[in-house]
Amino acid sequence: MSEEDLHATLERVAQRFDFGEYESAAYLTILEHGQLTASEIADRTDIPQPRVYDTVRDLADLGLVELQESRPMRVLAIDPEEAFADFQSSLDDLVDGLSRRYTAPARDTEAVSLIKSRSTILRYLEEIVDAAEYELILSLDPELLDRFADDLRAQHEAGVAIELLLSPAADVPDDDEFDYLDVATTVRARRGITTPVVAVADGNYSIYATQDALQGDRDRYGVIFNRSELGFLVSGFLNTVLWTTAETVAEGVDDRPFPRRYATIRRCISDLRHADGDFYASIEGRDVLTGEHREVEGSVDQAAFGAGRQTATLVVETDDGPVEVGGQVAAVEDVEAHEIRIGEGGPPGV
Repeated sequence: MSEEDLHATLERVAQRFDFGEYESAAYLTILEHGQLTASEIADRTDIPQPRVYDTVRDLADLGLVELQESRPMRVLAIDPEEAFADFQSSLDDLVDGLSRRYTAPARDTEAVSLIKSRSTILRYLEEIVDAAEYELILSLDPELLDRFADDLRAQHEAGVAIELLLSPAADVPDDDEFDYLDVATTVRARRGITTPVVAVADGNYSIYATQDALQGDRDRYGVIFNRSELGFLVSGFLNTVLWTTAETVAEGVDDRPFPRRYATIRRCISDLRHADGDFYASIEGRDVLTGEHREVEGSVDQAAFGAGRQTATLVVETDDGPVEVGGQVAAVEDVEAHEIRIGEGGPPGV
Protein backbone atom coordinates (compact mmCIF):
# COMPACT_ATOMS: atom_id res chain seq x y z
CA MET A 1 0.00 0.00 0.00
CA SER A 2 1.41 3.39 -1.00
CA GLU A 3 1.92 6.22 1.47
CA GLU A 4 -0.97 8.14 -0.06
CA ASP A 5 -3.29 5.13 0.07
CA LEU A 6 -2.26 4.40 3.64
CA HIS A 7 -3.17 7.92 4.78
CA ALA A 8 -6.43 7.87 2.85
CA THR A 9 -7.48 4.52 4.33
CA LEU A 10 -6.50 5.61 7.81
CA GLU A 11 -8.54 8.80 7.48
CA ARG A 12 -11.61 6.74 6.52
CA VAL A 13 -11.14 4.57 9.55
CA ALA A 14 -10.48 7.66 11.64
CA GLN A 15 -14.06 8.74 11.11
CA ARG A 16 -15.15 5.68 13.06
CA PHE A 17 -12.69 6.41 15.85
CA ASP A 18 -13.47 10.14 15.67
CA PHE A 19 -9.87 11.29 15.63
CA GLY A 20 -8.49 13.86 13.29
CA GLU A 21 -5.32 15.18 11.75
CA TYR A 22 -3.25 15.33 14.94
CA GLU A 23 -4.23 11.81 16.02
CA SER A 24 -3.48 10.39 12.57
CA ALA A 25 -0.09 12.10 12.39
CA ALA A 26 0.89 11.04 15.92
CA TYR A 27 -0.25 7.45 15.42
CA LEU A 28 1.67 6.90 12.17
CA THR A 29 4.80 8.48 13.66
CA ILE A 30 4.65 6.32 16.81
CA LEU A 31 4.15 3.19 14.71
CA GLU A 32 7.17 4.00 12.59
CA HIS A 33 9.51 4.51 15.54
CA GLY A 34 8.14 1.99 18.05
CA GLN A 35 8.33 4.34 21.02
CA LEU A 36 8.72 8.10 21.42
CA THR A 37 8.49 10.81 24.05
CA ALA A 38 5.99 13.65 23.70
CA SER A 39 8.73 16.08 22.65
CA GLU A 40 9.99 13.62 20.02
CA ILE A 41 6.47 13.35 18.61
CA ALA A 42 6.23 17.15 18.43
CA ASP A 43 9.61 17.31 16.66
CA ARG A 44 8.55 14.76 14.02
CA THR A 45 5.06 16.13 13.34
CA ASP A 46 3.25 19.45 13.04
CA ILE A 47 1.44 18.88 16.32
CA PRO A 48 1.95 21.78 18.79
CA GLN A 49 3.74 20.65 21.93
CA PRO A 50 0.80 21.55 24.26
CA ARG A 51 -1.53 19.34 22.19
CA VAL A 52 0.69 16.26 22.12
CA TYR A 53 -0.27 14.96 25.57
CA ASP A 54 -4.02 15.16 24.91
CA THR A 55 -3.50 13.59 21.51
CA VAL A 56 -1.57 10.54 22.74
CA ARG A 57 -3.96 10.04 25.68
CA ASP A 58 -6.84 9.93 23.20
CA LEU A 59 -4.94 7.29 21.23
CA ALA A 60 -4.33 5.32 24.44
CA ASP A 61 -8.03 5.44 25.32
CA LEU A 62 -8.73 3.87 21.93
CA GLY A 63 -6.25 1.08 22.64
CA LEU A 64 -3.91 2.11 19.81
CA VAL A 65 -0.84 3.01 21.90
CA GLU A 66 0.46 2.35 25.41
CA LEU A 67 1.52 5.13 27.77
CA GLN A 68 4.47 4.43 30.05
CA GLU A 69 4.18 6.87 32.94
CA SER A 70 7.88 7.53 33.38
CA ARG A 71 9.82 10.79 33.26
CA PRO A 72 9.59 11.77 30.51
CA MET A 73 6.40 9.89 29.60
CA ARG A 74 6.96 7.44 26.74
CA VAL A 75 4.41 6.42 24.15
CA LEU A 76 4.76 2.81 22.94
CA ALA A 77 3.32 1.40 19.74
CA ILE A 78 0.91 -1.54 19.91
CA ASP A 79 0.95 -4.02 17.06
CA PRO A 80 -1.88 -2.94 14.70
CA GLU A 81 -2.99 -6.54 14.26
CA GLU A 82 -3.84 -6.46 17.96
CA ALA A 83 -5.13 -2.88 18.12
CA PHE A 84 -7.55 -3.39 15.23
CA ALA A 85 -8.50 -6.98 16.01
CA ASP A 86 -12.22 -6.17 16.40
CA PHE A 87 -12.36 -4.80 12.87
CA GLN A 88 -10.02 -7.32 11.25
CA SER A 89 -12.43 -8.59 8.62
CA SER A 90 -13.06 -5.11 7.18
CA LEU A 91 -9.63 -3.61 7.78
CA ASP A 92 -7.22 -6.21 6.38
CA ASP A 93 -5.71 -3.83 3.84
CA LEU A 94 -5.18 -1.11 6.44
CA VAL A 95 -3.60 -3.46 8.97
CA ASP A 96 -1.20 -4.86 6.39
CA GLY A 97 -0.08 -1.37 5.47
CA LEU A 98 0.37 -0.26 9.07
CA SER A 99 2.20 -3.46 9.99
CA ARG A 100 4.88 -2.75 7.44
CA ARG A 101 5.62 0.52 9.24
CA TYR A 102 5.48 -0.95 12.73
CA THR A 103 8.71 -1.19 14.71
CA ALA A 104 8.41 -3.35 17.84
CA PRO A 105 9.38 -1.40 20.99
CA ALA A 106 11.72 -2.85 23.57
CA ARG A 107 9.45 -3.58 26.58
CA ASP A 108 11.99 -5.16 28.92
CA THR A 109 13.82 -1.98 29.89
CA GLU A 110 11.42 -1.03 32.71
CA ALA A 111 11.06 -3.45 35.62
CA VAL A 112 8.15 -1.39 36.97
CA SER A 113 5.70 0.43 34.68
CA LEU A 114 2.58 2.50 35.24
CA ILE A 115 -0.31 1.99 32.83
CA LYS A 116 -3.66 3.74 32.55
CA SER A 117 -6.00 2.69 29.76
CA ARG A 118 -8.42 -0.20 30.23
CA SER A 119 -7.27 -1.86 27.02
CA THR A 120 -3.64 -1.86 28.15
CA ILE A 121 -4.56 -3.29 31.56
CA LEU A 122 -6.57 -6.08 29.91
CA ARG A 123 -3.75 -6.83 27.48
CA TYR A 124 -1.23 -7.20 30.29
CA LEU A 125 -3.67 -9.37 32.26
CA GLU A 126 -3.90 -11.74 29.30
CA GLU A 127 -0.13 -11.71 28.85
CA ILE A 128 0.49 -12.56 32.52
CA VAL A 129 -2.07 -15.37 32.49
CA ASP A 130 -0.45 -16.88 29.39
CA ALA A 131 3.08 -16.41 30.78
CA ALA A 132 2.60 -18.58 33.88
CA GLU A 133 4.55 -21.83 33.71
CA TYR A 134 3.65 -23.40 37.05
CA GLU A 135 1.81 -20.98 39.37
CA LEU A 136 -0.84 -18.32 38.80
CA ILE A 137 -2.60 -16.26 41.48
CA LEU A 138 -5.44 -13.93 40.49
CA SER A 139 -8.00 -11.49 41.83
CA LEU A 140 -10.74 -10.85 39.26
CA ASP A 141 -14.36 -9.78 39.06
CA PRO A 142 -16.95 -12.10 37.45
CA GLU A 143 -16.83 -10.16 34.17
CA LEU A 144 -13.08 -10.67 33.87
CA LEU A 145 -13.44 -14.33 34.80
CA ASP A 146 -15.83 -14.76 31.89
CA ARG A 147 -13.41 -12.91 29.59
CA PHE A 148 -10.38 -15.02 30.54
CA ALA A 149 -12.12 -18.35 31.23
CA ASP A 150 -10.73 -20.06 28.11
CA ASP A 151 -7.17 -18.88 28.87
CA LEU A 152 -7.42 -20.06 32.48
CA ARG A 153 -8.88 -23.39 31.40
CA ALA A 154 -5.99 -23.97 29.00
CA GLN A 155 -3.40 -23.12 31.67
CA HIS A 156 -5.14 -25.32 34.23
CA GLU A 157 -5.15 -28.23 31.79
CA ALA A 158 -1.44 -27.59 31.12
CA GLY A 159 -0.69 -28.23 34.82
CA VAL A 160 -0.44 -24.66 36.12
CA ALA A 161 -1.66 -24.39 39.73
CA ILE A 162 -4.23 -21.56 39.80
CA GLU A 163 -5.60 -19.79 42.88
CA LEU A 164 -8.51 -17.51 41.97
CA LEU A 165 -10.12 -14.80 44.10
CA LEU A 166 -13.43 -13.34 42.88
CA SER A 167 -15.23 -10.20 44.03
CA PRO A 168 -17.66 -8.79 44.83
CA ALA A 169 -19.03 -11.99 46.34
CA ALA A 170 -22.63 -10.91 45.71
CA ASP A 171 -22.02 -11.09 41.93
CA VAL A 172 -20.12 -14.39 41.92
CA PRO A 173 -22.14 -17.18 40.24
CA ASP A 174 -23.01 -20.24 42.31
CA ASP A 175 -20.87 -23.30 41.74
CA ASP A 176 -23.78 -25.03 40.00
CA GLU A 177 -23.77 -22.21 37.42
CA PHE A 178 -20.02 -22.17 36.74
CA ASP A 179 -17.52 -25.02 36.83
CA TYR A 180 -14.83 -23.29 38.87
CA LEU A 181 -12.59 -26.34 39.18
CA ASP A 182 -12.37 -26.39 35.39
CA VAL A 183 -10.38 -23.14 35.48
CA ALA A 184 -8.65 -23.13 38.88
CA THR A 185 -7.30 -25.29 41.68
CA THR A 186 -8.86 -23.21 44.46
CA VAL A 187 -11.47 -20.43 44.24
CA ARG A 188 -12.53 -17.96 46.92
CA ALA A 189 -14.99 -15.05 46.93
CA ARG A 190 -14.49 -11.74 48.74
CA ARG A 191 -17.21 -9.32 49.77
CA GLY A 192 -15.52 -6.00 49.02
CA ILE A 193 -16.56 -4.21 45.83
CA THR A 194 -13.27 -2.26 45.79
CA THR A 195 -11.08 -5.38 45.75
CA PRO A 196 -8.32 -4.66 43.20
CA VAL A 197 -7.57 -6.68 40.10
CA VAL A 198 -4.34 -8.64 40.58
CA ALA A 199 -2.47 -11.31 38.65
CA VAL A 200 0.88 -12.92 39.55
CA ALA A 201 2.61 -15.44 37.28
CA ASP A 202 5.33 -17.62 38.84
CA GLY A 203 5.96 -14.98 41.50
CA ASN A 204 7.85 -12.61 39.20
CA TYR A 205 5.48 -11.10 36.62
CA SER A 206 2.49 -9.30 38.04
CA ILE A 207 -0.10 -6.56 37.66
CA TYR A 208 -2.04 -4.53 40.21
CA ALA A 209 -4.93 -2.32 39.10
CA THR A 210 -7.78 -0.63 40.92
CA GLN A 211 -11.38 -1.09 39.84
CA ASP A 212 -11.46 2.63 38.99
CA ALA A 213 -8.55 2.21 36.57
CA LEU A 214 -10.46 -0.52 34.74
CA GLN A 215 -13.43 1.83 34.46
CA GLY A 216 -11.26 4.36 32.62
CA ASP A 217 -10.55 6.82 35.45
CA ARG A 218 -7.46 8.72 34.23
CA ASP A 219 -6.44 9.55 37.80
CA ARG A 220 -6.02 5.85 38.61
CA TYR A 221 -3.20 3.58 37.52
CA GLY A 222 -2.32 -0.02 36.98
CA VAL A 223 1.20 -1.14 37.91
CA ILE A 224 3.23 -3.80 36.08
CA PHE A 225 6.09 -5.59 37.85
CA ASN A 226 8.20 -7.52 35.35
CA ARG A 227 10.90 -9.53 37.12
CA SER A 228 11.20 -6.77 39.69
CA GLU A 229 11.98 -7.52 43.32
CA LEU A 230 9.05 -5.26 44.18
CA GLY A 231 6.71 -7.79 42.57
CA PHE A 232 6.57 -9.78 45.81
CA LEU A 233 4.51 -6.92 47.28
CA VAL A 234 1.66 -7.79 44.94
CA SER A 235 1.84 -11.49 45.74
CA GLY A 236 2.17 -10.83 49.47
CA PHE A 237 -0.77 -8.43 49.48
CA LEU A 238 -2.97 -10.91 47.63
CA ASN A 239 -1.97 -13.85 49.83
CA THR A 240 -2.22 -12.14 53.22
CA VAL A 241 -4.73 -9.28 52.94
CA LEU A 242 -7.16 -10.44 50.24
CA TRP A 243 -7.01 -14.25 50.29
CA THR A 244 -7.36 -14.57 54.05
CA THR A 245 -10.50 -12.38 54.10
CA ALA A 246 -12.36 -14.44 51.47
CA GLU A 247 -14.66 -17.46 51.68
CA THR A 248 -13.98 -20.72 49.83
CA VAL A 249 -16.18 -21.28 46.79
CA ALA A 250 -14.52 -24.39 45.36
CA GLU A 251 -11.43 -26.39 46.23
CA GLY A 252 -10.15 -29.30 44.20
CA VAL A 253 -7.57 -31.97 44.83
CA ASP A 254 -4.16 -31.08 43.48
CA ASP A 255 -3.21 -34.34 41.81
CA ARG A 256 -0.26 -32.99 39.84
CA PRO A 257 2.70 -35.36 40.02
CA PHE A 258 5.92 -34.51 41.79
CA PRO A 259 8.30 -32.80 41.31
CA ARG A 260 6.38 -29.54 41.64
CA ARG A 261 7.55 -25.94 41.43
CA TYR A 262 6.44 -23.13 43.72
CA ALA A 263 6.90 -19.39 43.80
CA THR A 264 4.80 -19.06 46.97
CA ILE A 265 6.08 -20.81 50.09
CA ARG A 266 2.62 -20.81 51.68
CA ARG A 267 1.19 -22.86 48.83
CA CYS A 268 4.18 -25.21 49.02
CA ILE A 269 3.63 -25.79 52.74
CA SER A 270 -0.11 -26.29 52.25
CA ASP A 271 0.58 -29.00 49.67
CA LEU A 272 3.14 -30.74 51.86
CA ARG A 273 0.81 -30.78 54.86
CA HIS A 274 -1.82 -32.57 52.77
CA ALA A 275 0.60 -35.03 51.15
CA ASP A 276 1.91 -38.34 52.46
CA GLY A 277 5.46 -39.61 52.21
CA ASP A 278 9.00 -38.29 52.37
CA PHE A 279 9.84 -35.22 50.32
CA TYR A 280 12.98 -33.45 49.19
CA ALA A 281 13.55 -29.81 48.30
CA SER A 282 15.75 -27.88 45.91
CA ILE A 283 15.54 -24.18 46.69
CA GLU A 284 16.99 -21.14 44.98
CA GLY A 285 17.09 -17.86 46.89
CA ARG A 286 19.43 -15.65 48.85
CA ASP A 287 21.00 -15.53 52.28
CA VAL A 288 18.95 -13.41 54.69
CA LEU A 289 22.03 -11.89 56.35
CA THR A 290 24.44 -11.39 53.44
CA GLY A 291 22.09 -11.14 50.45
CA GLU A 292 24.24 -13.61 48.54
CA HIS A 293 22.73 -16.18 46.20
CA ARG A 294 22.00 -19.48 47.94
CA GLU A 295 20.97 -22.92 46.73
CA VAL A 296 19.64 -25.34 49.34
CA GLU A 297 19.04 -29.05 48.77
CA GLY A 298 18.03 -31.83 51.11
CA SER A 299 15.14 -33.64 52.75
CA VAL A 300 12.16 -31.68 54.09
CA ASP A 301 12.25 -32.01 57.86
CA GLN A 302 9.48 -29.54 58.77
CA ALA A 303 6.85 -27.50 56.93
CA ALA A 304 4.88 -25.20 59.20
CA PHE A 305 2.93 -21.95 59.47
CA GLY A 306 3.39 -19.53 62.33
CA ALA A 307 0.58 -17.99 64.38
CA GLY A 308 -2.13 -16.58 62.14
CA ARG A 309 -0.17 -17.78 59.08
CA GLN A 310 1.96 -14.64 59.40
CA THR A 311 5.08 -16.71 58.79
CA ALA A 312 5.74 -19.85 56.77
CA THR A 313 8.89 -21.91 57.18
CA LEU A 314 10.47 -24.96 55.61
CA VAL A 315 13.27 -26.73 57.45
CA VAL A 316 15.53 -28.57 55.01
CA GLU A 317 18.06 -31.11 56.29
CA THR A 318 21.20 -30.58 54.20
CA ASP A 319 24.67 -32.17 54.30
CA ASP A 320 25.76 -29.17 56.38
CA GLY A 321 22.86 -29.36 58.82
CA PRO A 322 19.32 -27.95 58.97
CA VAL A 323 18.50 -24.77 57.03
CA GLU A 324 15.37 -22.72 57.69
CA VAL A 325 13.77 -21.32 54.55
CA GLY A 326 11.17 -18.54 54.43
CA GLY A 327 9.33 -16.66 51.71
CA GLN A 328 10.29 -13.38 50.14
CA VAL A 329 11.49 -10.69 52.61
CA ALA A 330 12.13 -13.45 55.16
CA ALA A 331 13.86 -12.18 58.29
CA VAL A 332 13.83 -14.91 60.94
CA GLU A 333 14.86 -17.78 58.63
CA ASP A 334 18.26 -18.44 57.07
CA VAL A 335 17.26 -18.20 53.41
CA GLU A 336 14.70 -16.21 51.44
CA ALA A 337 13.25 -18.54 48.80
CA HIS A 338 12.65 -17.31 45.24
CA GLU A 339 11.81 -20.68 43.70
CA ILE A 340 11.08 -23.98 45.41
CA ARG A 341 11.06 -27.44 43.83
CA ILE A 342 9.70 -30.39 45.77
CA GLY A 343 10.27 -34.01 44.75
CA GLU A 344 10.16 -37.57 45.96
CA GLY A 345 13.14 -39.89 46.27
CA GLY A 346 15.69 -37.08 46.21
CA PRO A 347 16.16 -33.34 45.53
CA PRO A 348 14.79 -32.50 42.07
CA GLY A 349 17.48 -29.91 41.37
CA VAL A 350 17.25 -26.14 40.80
